Amino acid sequence: MQLKTILNRVQKFKSFVYGPASWIEGAKGPAVDIELYPRRNSRPVCSGCGHRGPGYDTLPMRRFEFIPMWGIRVFFLYSPRRVDCPGCGIRVERMPWVAGKHRLTEAYAWFLAGWARRLSWKEVAVSFRTTWDHVFHSVEMAVSWGRAHRDLSGVEAIGIDEIQWQRGHHYLTLVYQIDENSRRLLWVGKRRKVKTLLGFFRWFGKERTQELQYICSDMWKPYLKVIAKKAGHVIHILDRFHIMAHLSKAIDEVRAQEAKELKDKGYDPVLTKTRWLLLKRPENLTETQETRLADLLQYNLRSIRSYLLKEEFQLFWSYISPYWAGQFLDKWCTKTMRSKIEPMKKVARRLRKHRPLLLNWFRAKGQFSSGIVEGFNNKAKLTTRKAYGFRSYHAAEIALYHTLGALPVPKTTHEFF
Repeated sequence: MQLKTILNRVQKFKSFVYGPASWIEGAKGPAVDIELYPRRNSRPVCSGCGHRGPGYDTLPMRRFEFIPMWGIRVFFLYSPRRVDCPGCGIRVERMPWVAGKHRLTEAYAWFLAGWARRLSWKEVAVSFRTTWDHVFHSVEMAVSWGRAHRDLSGVEAIGIDEIQWQRGHHYLTLVYQIDENSRRLLWVGKRRKVKTLLGFFRWFGKERTQELQYICSDMWKPYLKVIAKKAGHVIHILDRFHIMAHLSKAIDEVRAQEAKELKDKGYDPVLTKTRWLLLKRPENLTETQETRLADLLQYNLRSIRSYLLKEEFQLFWSYISPYWAGQFLDKWCTKTMRSKIEPMKKVARRLRKHRPLLLNWFRAKGQFSSGIVEGFNNKAKLTTRKAYGFRSYHAAEIALYHTLGALPVPKTTHEFF
């Protein structure tokens, strides 16, 4: 089967025909140049308005990179015509294999974007002997097309969270759709301020916001403020993972302070290397850790009392009725406030303050677990690490949408990967 026949099967262009192919030996290895010609008597299409018009002149030949075949680089060679368009003036014709002034064919750009979901952008560039910039612009093209063509109807539940980006206190606000039948990244915003989340609701629109039934978030004050203002009708659920994270952080603070006190007073360092004994769930402990924890529980230490309070709070999530869950929460908070352990008291005060939102977890029947949003966040952190190169917000945004957005792709006559 000739190369021209293969190309006509996988990438046929209306009003254009393939010409002869040439084998080229270059510095980057062998390549195949394939000439393209317009069909006889065909008129060029204006790149501005899309209407056919009379030809004006012909420009010098250009090379457009196509998908490699058997590891050999492939280029289309074509001399673009200019159109004398009555409405747009003199314009270069529209070529169906390339968009705008790019030198990568659209098929090759989609090919690179597809592989960029599987590998890091640098690995894709190295594997296909192209540049990081070509991979980035291919992903950017795929994200732009996908966001313009995705369906945003029927979104009933969203999760809002943030991830740290770059060094220091730099964050990205991420909004996910967490419906049972559709889980994807909907929106990315720079920083985690009030105006950041307001930007999401402006983009999402009033009609779609009114269709929301559930929102899951942490207790970050700007998020709570904006959600109450823009989506007060929804059942707002506080993320279980972040609530338990606050408790774990309090225990760690108590343990570190108490371990220092024991060392300063010359007591046995019983709290040395016990951090994960107190932070891990009992069912996740090894046999050695279980034995050591059992010995540790015999001491009347603030760290141990904090640990027992945290484990007692786990019972909160086992309730079904919001009423009885509320009764348990009130008793637990009272008990914790009497413990005289300041970090734990701080958590209890925060839980009391957000009591109605905590109980919404039961009104939602516990169907939105913390694992959904946290799982997305772990993938988001991995994505931003894989897309190294340009350390800009735009590059991070493009990478996140491409990997987590479940964006549609155009239907083609042939799948190249």
